[in-house]
Amino acid sequence: MQEGVLSAAKGLSFEDFKKIVLNDFRIINESRQTSLLGRKEVLTGKAKFGIFGDGKELAQIAMAKVFQNGDFRSGYYRDQTFMMAIDQLSLQHYFAGLYGHTDLEQEPMSAGRQMGGHFGTQSLNADGTFKELINQKNSSADISPTAGQMPRLLGLAYASHFYKINEDLHKGKFLNYSNKGNEVAFGTIGDASTSEGLFWEAINAAGVLQVPMLVSVWDDGHGISVPKKYQTTKESISEILKGFQRENGGKGYEIFKTKGWDYAHLCETYEKAIKVCREQHVPVLVHVEEVTQPQGHSTSGSHERYKSKERLQFETDFDCVKKMREWIIQNALADEATLNEIEENAKNAVRDAKNAAWTEYLKPIKAEVAEVSSLFEELSSGANGVTIAAIKTELNSIKEPIRRDIHTAVKKVLRLTKDENSVGRNKLTDWLRLTNIENADRYSSHLMSQSTQQVSNVTPVAAIYNEEKPVDGRELLRENFDHILSKYPEVLIFGEDSGKIGGVNQGLEGLQTKYGEHRVFDTGIREATIMGQAIGLSMRGLRPIAEIQYLDYLLYALQIMSDDLATVQWRTKGMQKAPVIIRTRGHRLEGVWHSGSPMGMIVHACRGINVCVPRNMTQAAGFYNLLLEADEPSLVVEPLNGYRLKENLPSNIGEYKVQLGIPETLIEGSDVTLVTYGSSVRIAQDAIKLLNEHGVSVELIDVQTLLPFDINHAIVESLKKTNRVVFFDEDVPGGASAYMMQKVLEEQGGYQYLDSKPITIASKAHRPAYGSDGDYFSKPSSDDVFDVIYNLMLEVNPSKYNKIY
Repeated sequence: MQEGVLSAAKGLSFEDFKKIVLNDFRIINESRQTSLLGRKEVLTGKAKFGIFGDGKELAQIAMAKVFQNGDFRSGYYRDQTFMMAIDQLSLQHYFAGLYGHTDLEQEPMSAGRQMGGHFGTQSLNADGTFKELINQKNSSADISPTAGQMPRLLGLAYASHFYKINEDLHKGKFLNYSNKGNEVAFGTIGDASTSEGLFWEAINAAGVLQVPMLVSVWDDGHGISVPKKYQTTKESISEILKGFQRENGGKGYEIFKTKGWDYAHLCETYEKAIKVCREQHVPVLVHVEEVTQPQGHSTSGSHERYKSKERLQFETDFDCVKKMREWIIQNALADEATLNEIEENAKNAVRDAKNAAWTEYLKPIKAEVAEVSSLFEELSSGANGVTIAAIKTELNSIKEPIRRDIHTAVKKVLRLTKDENSVGRNKLTDWLRLTNIENADRYSSHLMSQSTQQVSNVTPVAAIYNEEKPVDGRELLRENFDHILSKYPEVLIFGEDSGKIGGVNQGLEGLQTKYGEHRVFDTGIREATIMGQAIGLSMRGLRPIAEIQYLDYLLYALQIMSDDLATVQWRTKGMQKAPVIIRTRGHRLEGVWHSGSPMGMIVHACRGINVCVPRNMTQAAGFYNLLLEADEPSLVVEPLNGYRLKENLPSNIGEYKVQLGIPETLIEGSDVTLVTYGSSVRIAQDAIKLLNEHGVSVELIDVQTLLPFDINHAIVESLKKTNRVVFFDEDVPGGASAYMMQKVLEEQGGYQYLDSKPITIASKAHRPAYGSDGDYFSKPSSDDVFDVIYNLMLEVNPSKYNKIY
């Protein structure tokens, strides 16, 4: 028997080792048959898209052998064999995902919300609390953007580091999340995706931080049709990462190379890799070369179009399933008949699982068809009976219906019978109303938390002032963060310059010295992985506050926020969460790249994240206090020009909480409602003073949060009084000001109370120009606000107001 086999079999009897090998052979055959049959299901139209893990089976079997309870995966959408091998994906579950079954019992990864090949485990109980993650094998929910899993992977690995060095977390509830940091975060990625900047940013950060992160690169030589020579310098990711290899006990990586068809060497490699990673907390990269891709990239096309005959022959000769079969025979672990039986059983098991999944998928839909057909029958005696009967027949003739077919038929009948008033029609409209509610749950629930810890369930607490104690805004924030760090051992705050100097505006001054570098610390200039680091940490029961230095730089992290963070609860139907708090500062400052206010972009890209836009640091601190008692991801944009302004320090600093979605009326008025937020509030206040001098009474409303927005519809109540509204901010035209207008006029029905056209005040369409004059002529000033509102009133009552300019 080969030396590698003996190493893998160490401590086992021959019979026990044989059982393990043959079980591995069973799994890879079942996974391969799943890929083959899954492709057919896509091509026949039962499934809509297929991207499969064929060719990567053997490497994933080897990786699964070293994956323990408590470990986490942040992976690649071809990891089906791994998920099967760790017993977190059944064959039937796989096909349920391929069909898009909306039942969590049938499709526990995403309830049909993601495409097939996107895997995850359930981290939460039904009430939204964390399960005992340490006692299960965990996989964070996949996303499709290439290398998008890498930033989150960094955070999952860093959580082990934090649990290891923070002794306050070696007790109580935290033992449900980690065994003192013994867990490894496993990342998987296709070789072509290592071209992405997110890969390099995460790899570099993990090397700096020295975290237990094991990255496997599945190298099949292509990125769809593009070969490695166009993807990677030297055509080898391990070669160009040699500079990351640690030397003489210093920091860095351990890098291993192996081949995707060599079972014995794969097992040995992962045994060596995990020992270094788990025991020494050193990041490891395993480059798995000569991986094949028997069916090509996906069902979208054929790889015969771009692979040479020689490469296609190689993929046949070195198919990992074929090579393992040969290896088993060579080492006398089984005969041909035994392997033939395993292969035949695999085909049967996959076919049976596919059929069962399809039957379960169709069962509730066919029940709806029967229910609707019965309702149609009640209407068939009316004037439109013949047409309704035809619609019914057409619906029932669909062999494999989908819900769209049913709703289309129902709406046809309701349109036909719009002039009727009958019991049957009322039943049909009731059916449509109730099923719309059910479909909202199937497809649209859990954008935000639906647990008892959701933001709306946290009781607000008013700030209390027992004495006048004016302090700089930065000092107020510092005192609040001090209280937070003292109260919550699971909180850590990090970002560029957040540690030693306490932030560029000193809102964390002295807190690293007080609480330690593991609680308040600096990062490199790497916004995407700051965000990912926070996501991974929060998925493991911690409460990170991730600082992005300026709002303009949030754009580096926006893709991760939008594709990953904002969708976590939605794409798992409430089975995972990442309650990250993002801290940044923005709006007004000198210079093109420090004075952006792209709030419309953020609001539209980040549905699923609360967006808080406080006007001062008192409100900002209240948001942080509330958010730490909730379980939703949130962004807090501190007003950049407020750190040196004086605010009165509340006596209950660290305890008061500002509710989200509740606007505050700062000034009452009767002529015009002015709606704004953040740094624009002070500009509005200055303008209102000028307007008062000219006889214009303005009601000023600070919305305080853009997501959620005015949940009790308070702004429309102001419109009922003033009958005029102006929306003001410093985003580009059509940005957040237009968003606020849509909310108030359309959603709240505010349009019906207007006597004048609604107006928005925004910045110029370009970036803000440099200097004080650049700011004045690029962004709205108090003069601009005055002019817009005064001219509005001039139009309303030209006899009272004289034209000024």
